[in-house]
Amino acid sequence: MEIKETLNLLKTTFPMRAGLPNKEPERQKEWAEADLYNQRQELNKDKPAFVLHDGPPYANGNIHIGHALNKISKDIIVRYKSMSGFRAPYVPGWDTHGLPIEQALTNTGVDRKSMSVVEFRKLCEEYAWEQIEKQRTDFKRLGVAGEWDNPYVTLNKEYEAEQIRVFGKMAEKDYIYRGLKPIYWSPSSESALAEAEIEYHDVRSANIYVAFQVKDGKSLLDTDTSFVIWTTTPWTLPANLAIAVKPDTTYTVLEADGRKFVVASEMAEDVAETLEWEKVKRIKEIRGSDLEGVTAQHPFYDRESLVILGDHVTLEDGTGLVHTAPGHGEDDYIVCQKYQLPVISPVDSKGCFTEEAPGLEGVFYDKANKIITGWLEENGALLKLDFFTHSYPHDWRTKKPVIFRATPQWFASINNFRADILEAVESVDWLQPWGMQRIYNMVRDRGDWVISRQRAWGVPLPIFYAENGDPVITPETTEHVAQLFEKHGSNIWFEKEAVDLLPKGFTHPGSPNGAFTKETDIMDVWFDSGSSHHAVLRKRDNLTFPADLYLEGSDQYRGWFNSSITTSVAINGVSPYKAVLSQGMVLDGNGKKMSKSVGNVIDPNKVIKQMGADLIRLWVSSVDTQADVRVSMDILKQVSEVYRKIRNTIRFLIQNTEDFDFKADGIAYDDLRPVDQYLMNRLNQTVKNVVDGYERYDFSDIFKEINHFCTLDVSNFYANFAKDILYIDAPNDYSRRAMQTVFYHIIRDLTKLLTPILPHSAEEMWTYLQEEEAYVQLAEFPEVKTFSNQEEVLNKWTDFMKFRDKVLKANEVARENKVIGKDFEAKTTVYATNDIKQLLDSLNSDIRQILIASELNIEDFENKPEDDSILDFEGVAIKVERMPGQVCTRCRITSENCQEISEGEYLCERCYDICKTHYPEVLNK
Repeated sequence: MEIKETLNLLKTTFPMRAGLPNKEPERQKEWAEADLYNQRQELNKDKPAFVLHDGPPYANGNIHIGHALNKISKDIIVRYKSMSGFRAPYVPGWDTHGLPIEQALTNTGVDRKSMSVVEFRKLCEEYAWEQIEKQRTDFKRLGVAGEWDNPYVTLNKEYEAEQIRVFGKMAEKDYIYRGLKPIYWSPSSESALAEAEIEYHDVRSANIYVAFQVKDGKSLLDTDTSFVIWTTTPWTLPANLAIAVKPDTTYTVLEADGRKFVVASEMAEDVAETLEWEKVKRIKEIRGSDLEGVTAQHPFYDRESLVILGDHVTLEDGTGLVHTAPGHGEDDYIVCQKYQLPVISPVDSKGCFTEEAPGLEGVFYDKANKIITGWLEENGALLKLDFFTHSYPHDWRTKKPVIFRATPQWFASINNFRADILEAVESVDWLQPWGMQRIYNMVRDRGDWVISRQRAWGVPLPIFYAENGDPVITPETTEHVAQLFEKHGSNIWFEKEAVDLLPKGFTHPGSPNGAFTKETDIMDVWFDSGSSHHAVLRKRDNLTFPADLYLEGSDQYRGWFNSSITTSVAINGVSPYKAVLSQGMVLDGNGKKMSKSVGNVIDPNKVIKQMGADLIRLWVSSVDTQADVRVSMDILKQVSEVYRKIRNTIRFLIQNTEDFDFKADGIAYDDLRPVDQYLMNRLNQTVKNVVDGYERYDFSDIFKEINHFCTLDVSNFYANFAKDILYIDAPNDYSRRAMQTVFYHIIRDLTKLLTPILPHSAEEMWTYLQEEEAYVQLAEFPEVKTFSNQEEVLNKWTDFMKFRDKVLKANEVARENKVIGKDFEAKTTVYATNDIKQLLDSLNSDIRQILIASELNIEDFENKPEDDSILDFEGVAIKVERMPGQVCTRCRITSENCQEISEGEYLCERCYDICKTHYPEVLNK
């Protein structure tokens, strides 16, 4: 028998290489065949519920890395809750209506104008289902568990019916009305937009000052005087009906360059400088309130502009007099309503001028700027023209500028229940404290919600019109439409005539002949997704209302978070969510926005094929998602190094427990050696900290904690000196079984802790354990234990680890000086104070073995000799020499007491005794 055959060099089939791209699909197939998701639900059926309600991604093709961040984050939370005493179902959803699908079909060559609305809608639906299937496949490949065969989809007829009922309940409370007022209009989409659909980009605009000559000065102003207004939208001047002044401000009549002008007194000097006036003279001052009712001549049309009072007028920019076109601005509209001025909006759905703007018919609004400034110049009304760059609202889908345009639209009257929404906002646990203030301010400052859209692909507004034009919205009619949608889907709205969509025998005083028409507009898609609390949470038996958590990107404060709380407060009086967690956007490795044209996009499907889904999941756990996060192939490679470290650590533990039966060989905590108890306590601390991280949804803390434990506590410390016990001691030796007991606890607890983040890898690890559950996903999370001596153990060994750091530093210096090579070659002498000596004595452990030295001597600090090779630390000095003697062939320790058992083969006293007892044939060669 050879000496190496006496070593406990165990083997394991747990591979070093994970092979995730190939193994993960096989494991997912196994989970599906075992119906693992529903097994977990059955186990948890009597537990308290935790519902994370999925915000529906838009059905638009394969997922991007932002999708991966969002869905994996949700899956981590749901998996953790499922293993921690909660019934945590996960119902994924999809948002399917709206402009992007219409555009996508148009881009494929579909000619919408050559077919009926019903035919086009059917194509939209087919396209949406194709996109859903792509995304569903991608999400499942990420390892996300949920009701994939029974998701909620906003185009499903049952969903549409409940959305109609939400609308109906809001209408019953008089929250729905039709009005002509300026709203965001996208010429590129030919549709109204809500505030949530607006984003801002820089544009170059004209910057003009215009003179409006006084027509009737009411004895205050002469007719040779002009009001000076400033605007950056010359194209809105054809719709001008008024000039707004600030009532509590003084205005000055100036004489400049032979003409007389009116500006706010406070702005006079700035205006004179901007317009390069010379010889400026102040003639008189007038209170703004006194100017009310004065009229001016429109600069190029034959009509008057009325001077009105407006509290919205500021003195920050311009002249203190505001060009007012009620058809093109919300403030303008509101102030003009007080003066009963008509609403002129001479721009059509494509952004081109109508006959209401003589001389501009058919001209696109932006191109009209040049024509209008030309007219102003001809009439002597243009005082200055230049250009500047500023932030301007754009359609977030087409990325093209929007305009304010007054059109008849359907609104939800936020003002009628704004206070209730704000109260609900304050009741929510905003897990980012700034989130509450952000949405609170949005709700506080927002106007009424434009819920109508001039599109084909969406849920129709269930509104009828009587013969006299009166809108018909009654509980009876909306419920009837809901039932029709529930049975046939919303296409029936476009397939049938109005009379066929109304309840049998329905009458209305406005329709003496029984004739009705129907609304052709659809609902804002945010109304679709914002109704999910009613269509999903309240309608599925396994879900609860309100949801425990909503988790989406930070852009959803103006989107889904906003529309959901609005509709829920409107019909339920409460928020649909108890807590909200938002995440930042995903940027490239340099912190720049990802763009296909730039080439900095990270495709999760390509990463999966190369590295596996668990690597993306580990990346998700590594980043602080409260802010914008970065990802690149270099960053993913760094994450893969951490994965490899965790995997190799657990592989070492698995390999060295191959001959260990936990039930038969395991040792109780109180019977473990002190150093083993220390690792059990460190494991317990790790469990506590990781659980705390899951509870706070702070995945990056979990990532750091597990990485720290695997690297420092296990690999660099415990497993490092464990080899001298696991390989060398007899198989059933107490010290060896004690360490294997700790190893088993670490494997089992770490595998459970890692399951929400690395489900594929965790299931692989679980197959090497001797647990009752066939899958770790069916196990419960490890509990935080309370050991009787945990404080004493942790305090002592924490102090020892500080002492050990000094020894390691001394070894490092000795290596640099070529005194030793490996730690085992060291003869270490420690000159210690009484405190250190007492600490080492109290540990009741083989300190030499733990420090991996061949010999360790402890001397009094006072006896430290004068020796340059001694390293001084606070309270301790350390001398490292090369240990004289022979190297033990079996354990590699250097000893002066080795016995030669054959030529060139030596055994130290410890190995000799082990072999004499267990492997005598080695000594009798």
